[in-house]
Amino acid sequence: MHKIYILDTTLRDGEQTNHVSFSPDEKLIITQNLLSIMKIDRIEIGSCRVSDKEKESIIHISNWAQENGFIDKIEVLAFVDFNKSIDWLLETKCRKVNLLVKGSKKHCNIQLKKTLEEHISDIKKTLNYAQSNSIKYSIYLEDWSNGIQDDEDYVFKLVEFLSNQNIESIILCDTLGILNPWKTYDLVLKMKNKFPNLKMDFHCHNDYGLANANSIYAVKAGIDCIHGTINGLGERAGNTNLIEFIVSLKDHLDINIPINESDIHNISSLVERFSGKRISHNCPVVGRDVFTQTAGIHADGDIKGQLYTSKLNPQRFNRNTEYSLGKMSGKGSLDINLKEMGINLNLQQKALILNKIITMGDEKKSITQDDLPFLIADVLGEKIEKKFEILECIITSSTNLLPVANIKIRYKGMEYFENSSGNGGYDAFMNALKKISYITDLKIPELLDFEVSIPRGGKTNALVETIIHWEGNIRTSGISSDQIMACIKATEKVINCF
Repeated sequence: MHKIYILDTTLRDGEQTNHVSFSPDEKLIITQNLLSIMKIDRIEIGSCRVSDKEKESIIHISNWAQENGFIDKIEVLAFVDFNKSIDWLLETKCRKVNLLVKGSKKHCNIQLKKTLEEHISDIKKTLNYAQSNSIKYSIYLEDWSNGIQDDEDYVFKLVEFLSNQNIESIILCDTLGILNPWKTYDLVLKMKNKFPNLKMDFHCHNDYGLANANSIYAVKAGIDCIHGTINGLGERAGNTNLIEFIVSLKDHLDINIPINESDIHNISSLVERFSGKRISHNCPVVGRDVFTQTAGIHADGDIKGQLYTSKLNPQRFNRNTEYSLGKMSGKGSLDINLKEMGINLNLQQKALILNKIITMGDEKKSITQDDLPFLIADVLGEKIEKKFEILECIITSSTNLLPVANIKIRYKGMEYFENSSGNGGYDAFMNALKKISYITDLKIPELLDFEVSIPRGGKTNALVETIIHWEGNIRTSGISSDQIMACIKATEKVINCF
């Protein structure tokens, strides 16, 4: 098949996600990862005339891109406003725009209150001004998916004019995410047959959850470039999720674009942190649980012959298979986890531990691999050696003052006292713990992320579960009726196994 290009619009359309706003530094870091590490072909880094902060971001990125040979790979959304967008952009080093024009007659007549001829006249003035300032341009056909179905003559006349304007490409927009794969194929093919010499992009939204499938069918119909975002960020239900699309393109259409798959999970996590929008645990490829086998029969099949594996193997994305411990666990799941930890138990001991795991699973409690030593000690009545133990912890909060933590710990047989303040109760606890680490060899792993689960129902004494993710791919949990104490229990566990 023909070569397929990728345009990432996380920093433009992705930022149209509700409550998402990237700082200039965050935008630069994302850009560096997309271009330098993942090897994305093109990225759309913002919109003209949005704000001073937006311009600062574009200057920041375009300076870096100029210095590192990526200046031709960055683009900005512009508007049909004669010179306003172009003059705004000229203060940066970016010299490529994607001009937003009305791809449907309804948008042109109702929103602009103009005829097609009037709109074309405005477009021509803007393009001439862009060209006179050495700005390259592609054209967004906004609401193209509705436009070509409602009045294809309008679309064809508009594109006929554009085809003579020295444009880089025409971008076919499913702005409202209304298409399905079969209609996408038919409509894209109609455009490619009508204008065979034009390069065309496809920009799809995910309102029906079909953006990835629609993008695949646009490729089958001959499209040249697919737009999308990391983690599927974007207006309403988001855009084509580039991670899912890139993997599907390789595995289902046998098109191997030069994207660094081993960095996919890292860039997803980066965008997740900067955007504040958590991805679901079962999100394909990058979700926390997607390489976790839960059913005991799956673990048994993998032990006997890797029967529950596919092309989507975790090593491909620099990840590992995990075998869940919970109510669905079987002997195989427990055996794999024990083997990985170097723990040997007899059949009777395994049966007792498995029964306890299933009981805890029924109570909706999570059990991680790092919880296993503590669970075994509890069930088998064996004393587990704790090099680190929290003997006392008092957290004091205030309406106007910083929270304060007073802690007493035992570490390698010695007791230590310390206190500190922080931006929250748990932060104060960690700051006090760090003070102790300065005078001992106590190692505190870096905290990467944590989740707090609070059951519904309005009970003020309900148990809270905190799961904390630490460096070294360690995950520990803590359960308490107090959220901070749940975090502290999870911290005690990780220090003992770090």
